[in-house]
Formats: sequence, structure tokens, C-alpha cells
Amino acid sequence: MVKARKYVVKKHFEGLPKREDFDIVEYELPPLKNGEILVKVEWVSVDPYMRAYNSRYPTPYDQFGFQVGLVEDSKDPRYPVGTRVVSHKGWCDYCVINTNDPNAGPTGQPYKLPNLKGLSNSLGVGAVGMPGLTAYFGFLEICQPKAGETVVVTGAAGAVGSLVGQIAKIKGCKVIGFAGSDDKVKWLEEIGFDKAINYKTADIAAALKEAAPKGVDCYFDNVGGELSSTIINQMNDFGRVSVCGAISAYNDSNLPKATILQPALVFKQLKIEGFLVWRWFHRQSEAFADLIKWIQNGDLKPREHITAGFDNIFDAFVGMLNGDNSGKAVIKL
Repeated sequence: MVKARKYVVKKHFEGLPKREDFDIVEYELPPLKNGEILVKVEWVSVDPYMRAYNSRYPTPYDQFGFQVGLVEDSKDPRYPVGTRVVSHKGWCDYCVINTNDPNAGPTGQPYKLPNLKGLSNSLGVGAVGMPGLTAYFGFLEICQPKAGETVVVTGAAGAVGSLVGQIAKIKGCKVIGFAGSDDKVKWLEEIGFDKAINYKTADIAAALKEAAPKGVDCYFDNVGGELSSTIINQMNDFGRVSVCGAISAYNDSNLPKATILQPALVFKQLKIEGFLVWRWFHRQSEAFADLIKWIQNGDLKPREHITAGFDNIFDAFVGMLNGDNSGKAVIKL
């Protein structure tokens, strides 16, 4: 029998998640059945959607999330021992995965870690995983950027935003990013952003007008709130907005008020579309091929904020929600 540990959410979060909202449960994994694999987890992801989805599930529930792990035992010939897999089994150190679960949605089925050609396996929960797919399809499919256009990204120093900005540069766009510290601003400009702005200290409207005097064509929105309203009100005719999230409000008990958007949407004839990345999961191979190629040739420079240890997953999660990370927050087990 293999003993495993997992994080269980026992209480819905009120404001910022608290350690007492979780239990760490130790238990014995059952023997494998046909179609199952035993996975030793090596890398665990923490992401903003884990906070956003918290209230959607009745408690208690096992904390979900993407992970990369090594198959240590198998009763599925498609996943022999030694295979590395990506799954959505969450914050645990070992797990049993049913590879043929008929009720599993797009996140439920494991898949083999792509051939990363010598890159770190941690990228399987980052730039060559769900965040990479989010940046790739959420930006390219919805914004449909054209060379020479001006792109704005909020949450630009995060796992998704930092990739979106670099992909926009690859596509020949001018890119402006908003982040929450001077260090993050400096990093964004080091990786190719034409301009980065500290939203906590800048006059946002004036700074954006100076950075984009001819207006904004595409906006990738990770944060929501008044910052987004300000950006949308400086967009050009037929501008496109891809709404990925609203991390500025995830931990607020009372939702913030923001300037009305309808006049800008109507008079500038803007397109604004929210998305869930699962709609493109069936196309992951085409995105992964481009992302790996761009990383290898130096056009895309993913950054990771690595925390070590199973017991530190909660701290990494809260740190990510507080904006402590630049790039992708991952935990090495």
C-alpha cells in the first residue's frame, strides 16, 4: 500500500484563503484496477482560478489543480511505468488516476507530458501547460492581433500575462503591460515589453495615453476593476478585449465599482469576450509545438517562481494571490 497526502478544502474561503480552511489528509491508496495508474507527483501548480472556483464546489473537496508526475505503477499499457503525465489531480504527493473515466471533462483525463526537448518538466504546468494554452488561444483566437497594433496586458507579470505580452511581440505588436511593483516593471521591459507601468503608483489614464498616444487595439484582461475600465475607454474603433479573469476582486467580500463601459463599447464598436481555456484543449498539440519552438529559439522567456515542499503549497498559493510571484508559481515536491 502507498501512503498519500492531499490538501482538502473544508471551508469556503472568506477573503484571502486561510490555512485553517484546509486539512492535510494522509490515507492509503487502494490497489490499482485495470485502466488506472499510480503517479508520484513532482510538480504542482497554484493558479488564480483555484480561488475563483472555490465557491462553486460543496465542501469538503480535494483541492484541484494541475500537476506533473511520474508513473510508478500502471494497469494501462498506454501509460507504462516511467511515463510522465500531466493531470488535474491537485495538491497531493501521490495519486491514482483512472485513465478511462467516462465522466471526466476536459481537465479530467491525464495526458503525456509533451516532449520538452530538454526544457524543465515544470513547464508542463506553466508555459507548456494550461497557462500557456490560456495565453496562446485566449490572445490569438479572441484578439486576432495584427502586426503594428498596440496591445495592453494587465496582470502582465503573472503566469499568463507575461506569456501574452511576449506572444504579442512575436506577432509584431507594440506591447504595454501593467504590473504591481517597480521590480516587475523592470522585468517586463527586460523580456521585451515596449512599456511597463506600475498601476499602484502611476496616473493610469495619463500613463497609458503617453504610452499609447494612438490608442489601444487589443486588451488582454486579467484583473478587471477600474484599471480595465480605464484601458477600455482608451481603445480604438473595433478594438478587441479578451477577458481571462478578474484577480483584483477575487478576495474582496464586496465587489468594487468601476466606470461604466457601455459608451466605449458602443461608440468604439468594441468586441469583448470572456473565455475558459477548456474550449481549446483538443488543440493543445498545435499550441505546445509553437510554445516549445519559441522558448527554444529565445523568443519566449518563461519565468518560474519555485517553492519547494508539499507542506509549503498553501503558502505558495496565498503568495501568488498576493502578487508575490513574477511569472509562473510552481511547487517542486
